[in-house]
Formats: sequence, C-alpha cells, structure tokens
Amino acid sequence: MTACAIEGGTAGAATTADPGPEESGEPEEPVGAEEAAEPEGRAAHWSDAPRAPGTFTLTADGAYGARLTAAPGAPGEQRAWYPERWTLDGPEPYAVPLPLHQPEEPDAQVVPLADGRVLIRRRVADRQMFSLLYPTGPATGELALGAVECDGMTLLPPSPDGSSVYGLSAGDHSSLLWLVAGGAFGPELVAEVPGHCSGGVWLDRAGRMLALDRQLPGGGPVKAVAVDLERNGEVTPLLQITPESDDRLLLADADSGLLLLRSDAPGHDRLGWGVLGSCLPVRFPECLRPADVAVTPFAVQPGQMLMPESCAVALRIDGAAGSWVGVWRPQGRRLHQLAAPEGWSAGAGYWSRDGVLHLPYVNAVTPCAVARIEAPGDDGWLPETGGTDGDASGTEPSAAATPPVVCKPVPLGQAPLHRAASPD
Repeated sequence: MTACAIEGGTAGAATTADPGPEESGEPEEPVGAEEAAEPEGRAAHWSDAPRAPGTFTLTADGAYGARLTAAPGAPGEQRAWYPERWTLDGPEPYAVPLPLHQPEEPDAQVVPLADGRVLIRRRVADRQMFSLLYPTGPATGELALGAVECDGMTLLPPSPDGSSVYGLSAGDHSSLLWLVAGGAFGPELVAEVPGHCSGGVWLDRAGRMLALDRQLPGGGPVKAVAVDLERNGEVTPLLQITPESDDRLLLADADSGLLLLRSDAPGHDRLGWGVLGSCLPVRFPECLRPADVAVTPFAVQPGQMLMPESCAVALRIDGAAGSWVGVWRPQGRRLHQLAAPEGWSAGAGYWSRDGVLHLPYVNAVTPCAVARIEAPGDDGWLPETGGTDGDASGTEPSAAATPPVVCKPVPLGQAPLHRAASPD
C-alpha cells in the first residue's frame, strides 16, 4: 500500500540527530486559553445538568458529535447515563439529549451518523445489541437493528460515507469485522482477519479501505494492515518498518496521503509520519517527543491535495498538569502547544479546510460549545534542497522541495532505508 522506512540511519537504530533550537525536546509553555479560542454558543437543552466526562465521537465531516453523559445528581450520588447528540455544522452548536425509559450502562458506546441519528451499542449478557436513536419532539425514538453474539466489540470511527458503522470483535486467533449500521438486514459479518486486531483508521473517502493493527496468532510484532471491504476483507501489508518493530497507524488523511504512526523501530516508541503510496522513508521528528508528556494525534487538516507536508495536525498532549493541545506541520519542525478550553473533551476535534481547529467542550458556564483555534504559522521555515537529519542546515528533509517520485507502492520495509543527499 505504501513505501516508507526510517530516514537518516539504519533501520532499528535510535535517532541521534541533534535537533535545532526549536526542537530542544523541552515542552513549550502552552498559550493561554484566552488567546487560544473563544466559546461559540450555548445549548438550550438541560443547561443546568452537570456533564460527566466521556468519549466524544465525531462524524467524518465534523457535522455531528455524540457522547454518553450523565443526568444531574448530588455529589457522590449514582447518576443515570444517557446519549447526547451535538449539532456542529450550524451557526451555533447545540446539544440534544436522547434518554430512553431506562438509563444506559456506562460501558455503552455511541457513534453519530451523517443524518443526525446516533448508533448505540449495548452489551446484554453475551450479546452486543444495536439501535439507532433520534429525537422525536420531546421524546427519543429508537430503531432496533439487531444483535451479535460475542463477548466484546468495539465500534470503529464512523465511515467516511456517513451512513455506515463497523464493529470489531477481536480474538486471539482471528478478529471479526461487522457492519452494524448501514446494511440491508441488520448487523452483517463482512470480514474475518487472522490474528488479534485493534485500532481502526480509514484510508479513503469511500469507506472501502480500512487499516487495522494486527498481531498474528502465536504472538510477534504488531503491524498495521489494510483491509479491502469490497474484496471480502482482503488483507495487505501497510506498515512494515523493520521485521521486529511494532508499527501502528494512528491517523490518515485521504486528501494528502499523510500518515501518522507510532513505532519502536528507532529503538524505542516514537511518533512518526509518512505518505501513503510514497517511496520516501518514515520520519520521527524530535519535536514530537517533548519531555515528560504523552503526545497523541487526533485530527489532520483536510483539503491539502498532494501536499502532505503542509497539513496541520492536532495532537493531544497529556502531562502532570492535565491535557492540552499541540499543533504541528511536517514542514515546520515545531510543536506549538496551546491551552485547551476548560472542559475540553480531550482528544476530540476536527479541522476545517482553511486551517481552523474546532474543539468541543463543556463546563460550568456553557453546556455545549466549540472553541476555534487558527493553526499557528511556522515562521522561519525554508524548504531545503537536499541533505539529511544531521546536515548543517539543521532542518528536516522536505519532499515538497523535490520533484514528486512516481513509483509502484510497496510495503514499508521494502522501501530504501536511506535517501541520497543532494550535493552542496
């Protein structure tokens, strides 16, 4: 599917290039919340109800969001859980509660669809049951879709087509991929993938190619593979940086081909990036490993056709002080750290095509709001004409500065481990 390897050294060796001044490895002080964003509206529904933290899931286009939250209650009192849908594509965001006649279990999972309905997965004994929820005036409508008999299942991120939701039931020897919403006759088994699978990243806008992180039966390294849903779940290699490394795909952008991944191929676990279908090697920037924090990408700027290095990437940064936001571009070599709005659903957000990051949040002042942050610029970046990580320029190699390479895509690990430096 793609071709990349480690740049600037032998595969499996730790990167030792000396970063430039802007990549010292020390965490940059987050910009103040008042400088980062402003709230964008309030919801009129249940505005006095405290919200419990939970996973916030967005549709692929960012038009709707959904989460499981809790009804009001006294401190320490057990509260009733219910789904909540957010509408984000209008002039102001607003939330609609979707409670039914009985509360939900806290392990239920919700996923929004592009038509405004919300899929909910409930576990009942050894069965996974699925329904679509939607507002009907003051009440909540429910359309039962059916059930799957299995001990556990995880819903994958919403399909880019907006109408399909897939669930993954992972076992030690094989993993089952189910179409739980969007099929003609309820949940449908669409693929059985040998090995234990996790993750789930869409590689295209048609909802056909799905990347999963797989460990083969009997153990061994974890490798990302591509599953073709229109060819009976045909599996092909996607990330193979070294034979023994764990190579997981975290995010992919269908417009530019930018891939964000995590691998221990450099000698220890690192965040890196590559390009789908490219023969250029995977890179592991020093700026993406600031000291004493964990960094996880959660959104990539769309619409940057054939320009992966110009995409803005949003990252969740977790440290002793809590969670805040990072913004980075491959071409910039800088990690900008920004304070998140109070009550941010950490790790939730989406980019507009013009480079504005939208972050949903809830706090005591507003029960439903979206903070907007414009991607900071990378002043001082100059595209280089050649060189490696350790050259005198102190900048990271840039594919945008060289003519595009036309080649047959091959799995990572079959790509060249080095790129020849241009003469001075």
